[in-house]
Order: sequence, then structure tokens, then C-alpha cells
Amino acid sequence: MTSSTSSESLHAALAAIVGAEHALSDDESRERWSFDAVTPDGLGERAGLAEARVDAVARPVNAAEVAAILALAAERGAAVIPYGGGTGVMGAVVPARGGIALDMRRMNRIIEISREDRTARVEPGVLLADLDAAARERGMMLGHDPWSLSIATVGGAISTDSVGYRASKHGSMGQQARALEAVLAGGEVIRTRPVARQSAGPMLNGLFAGAEGTMGVITEATINLHALPEAQAFASAGFDSFEQGYPAAVRLFDIGLVPALLDLTEEPGAANAPAPCILYLMFEGYREEVEAQRRRAMDEALATGGRDLGPGPTREYWETRHAVAERWRDRTQPLRPSERWRERRWRHADYLHVAMPVSRVLEYKRFCERAAAREGLEIRESAVWTHPELFSVFVRAPQGGGEDAKGADDAALALRRGMDAMLEEALRLGGGVEYCHGLGVKLAGWAERDWGGALPLARLLKRAADPQGVLNPGKLGL
Repeated sequence: MTSSTSSESLHAALAAIVGAEHALSDDESRERWSFDAVTPDGLGERAGLAEARVDAVARPVNAAEVAAILALAAERGAAVIPYGGGTGVMGAVVPARGGIALDMRRMNRIIEISREDRTARVEPGVLLADLDAAARERGMMLGHDPWSLSIATVGGAISTDSVGYRASKHGSMGQQARALEAVLAGGEVIRTRPVARQSAGPMLNGLFAGAEGTMGVITEATINLHALPEAQAFASAGFDSFEQGYPAAVRLFDIGLVPALLDLTEEPGAANAPAPCILYLMFEGYREEVEAQRRRAMDEALATGGRDLGPGPTREYWETRHAVAERWRDRTQPLRPSERWRERRWRHADYLHVAMPVSRVLEYKRFCERAAAREGLEIRESAVWTHPELFSVFVRAPQGGGEDAKGADDAALALRRGMDAMLEEALRLGGGVEYCHGLGVKLAGWAERDWGGALPLARLLKRAADPQGVLNPGKLGL
């Protein structure tokens, strides 16, 4: 949509579907609904997308309105970008070619919770924290517990297949979706069945989990819930290095001891840390199980040279795990994206979350350290989170690259070269380029290589579900 006439026509057509108060096309709305928590600096070579804008915003209240909007979009060839809580950090909602932002937050009903079946039927705009609270009133809990629990939506979490603090035990959000209702590009509504096990494949829930809205728009989900645990216990083990602690984390999974929380983090130079590297562990379940897991896990940690730091470090970690999201909600989210970006806090820092064979993790960590040193960067944190195969690294240019503009630009360029080298090596070693947040536009340039030999099939499925390419175009290499 380029001309003012076509934009006005689009606005009028959307207003006829969702009502005038829920069809928006003013400049501020178009800016707000064109971005999540990504920053222009985080977009790297795609920083020019900071100027991208949707043509209009529609806020549907049910699947019928979603279907009507998608039928309209197909007729006009307009892109449609589903929008959840706007908390993603990869730019999955950034419009590659204008179009309609489909804000799903009015679809926020918790339709049904079954204590006996341990499931919840919900609309996609339900906040994760609200679903968890409703489940707890019935003696259950949501197994998905990301940093963004208080601000992210069910639909957004499924669409990015996000990973949370309890993913060791309960899996990613996509794995916790029992069934889905979704609208395809032409307006057709499809539903998968909420059965616990299906022998006839392929498993169609996976077509939408992690797809970032490129295959269809989720309008309802049946989510697995879990009984509240009888007991919870924290434990912490200190190590002199990541290399010393990593075998302990691997050993737990080797013997089938899967904690509810596992995080092995090395922070070189961290002030007041009780150890250079800490294995954070939390166990949940029935009483005998929890105590047995705690004791055996600490035995394994001590056997590899660790020392018992007690429950304190992990308890503090657990109690503050949502603080970043709460600050974002209260201080940052109310600002327009262009206002948020003025601070440029992340210009000289970035992070990677790569999936990596266990046999290659330590080799990959050493490569990251060499790549950072070549570019004059600091690795501030190395970690495995939830599983030994999931490795994360946080990298920063020292002192933000200096005070002058040229120094800052040089530091940003060095950071990008270093991160690109790390992504190249992750793929070379048989890993993937992101396990936690989706690819969005930030890592869209790596999508084709991340698919590997499955790319032709993925594109074939995309053409079948979205023949005109209107669903969140420009994402996932599709």
C-alpha cells in the first residue's frame, strides 16, 4: 500500500470488519505496531527497517473477524503480521513490506480450564501470567515460564516456540500446545484435535509453532497444564570455570535426572559472585523425588570439582527472574519505539542462543572466545540453559567503543563481525542459530542455512498454506 487513497480504502475496509475504534492508521499507531522490543542496532545490516511501517492496524475480537481480515488481505495482496504482546527481541513483527498489523490482544479469553484433563483452552491474546494465575486457582500451573511471563501472550509464545525457565522439564511453548485453531491465508479456519498422542502424522501443531505467523494466524490453543508440585528445592554449585562445571550438567541428563531449572553460567569478572561459574538448579515434583534429585545432583556436581553454595544463589536467581520484564512493562513499553531507541543501550552488546551437539559445546565456547579476542570484544557471560545442548553467549565491546562517533561506529562494526563469525561456526559445527526467541528479521539472513536440506519442503508448505505470500513475508527464509 503506497498511496493515501489505497491506505484510506484499507482503513475503511478494516473498520467495516472490526469497528472504527479498532481499525487504526494514525502515524503513532502505525509506528507502535511495527516493532517489538528489537532495536535498530540489534537489526545490524537490516537497521534500515527501523523506518518500516505497517499501513494499518486491526484489532479483531474473534476468529471470524480474523478470517475476514485475511480474506481481505488475500484479495488486495496486503501483508498481514500477527502481533501479540510486542515483547519479542528479534523483530518478528517488523513489516517487510507494509500491510496490516493484526493485534490479537482483544482475543484474551480463558475459555475453559479442566483440572481433570490438565488442559486450558485459551485465545491467543491471553497473557502467560494470567493463564498461570488461573491455573493455580485450580491447583495447576503453566509449564512455560519465560522472563517475559507478565507481558507475553500465549499466541506469541507459541509462534516463536519460546523457551522458559522450566523448559528442562516441560519443554518449549510449542511442545506444550496440545491443539490449535488457526486461520490460513485465504480465511479458512482449521483445527487440530486435542488428543494426548496422535499416530497419524505429520503433527500439524508444529506447522504453526515457531512459524512466527508465516503459516497461519493462531486464534485458539489448548495448552497442557501441570499439577502444582508437592515440593520445590533449590541448589547451587560453584565451579572455577565453565569447562569444569559443564560435565556435571551433562552428567545429570546422562542419568535421567532432569531438573525443573538448569542454568550453568560463567561470568568473568562478575562483582561479588560466590564463584566464577555457578550451576543453578531447581527441582519440583513429589517430595521424595525432589529430595532425591537434590542430593544426587549435588553429589554429581561435587564429583566434578564443584562446591556446594547452598540454595541461596539459585533462590535469588529464581525470585528475580521476571524483573527485566516488569521494568520493560512499566518504563519502556509505554514509549514509542523511536523514543525507546534514543538511549541506544544495546548498540555495543549482543547475545547468541545456539543449539549445539553436546560433543561440540566446549569447542564452540573456545571458538567464541578467540573470535571475541580478535575483534577486541569481551565475553561477559557464557551459559547453557535448560539443556546441555543449548549454549548462550553475551558479548560486549569494552566501554561502548569510546566516546567519539567514529569509535562507537567501529565498535558496532567489530561486534557485528564477531557475532557473524560465531554464527558461521555454530552452523559449521552442526548447530542452529537460535533456540530461544525465534529468528525475526534480526537473524532472517541466516534462515536459509539454518533450514539446511529441509528448506525446499518448508517453502513448499508455505506456498500451500499461503500461496500469495501475505502472511508475515520476509521471515524464516520462506
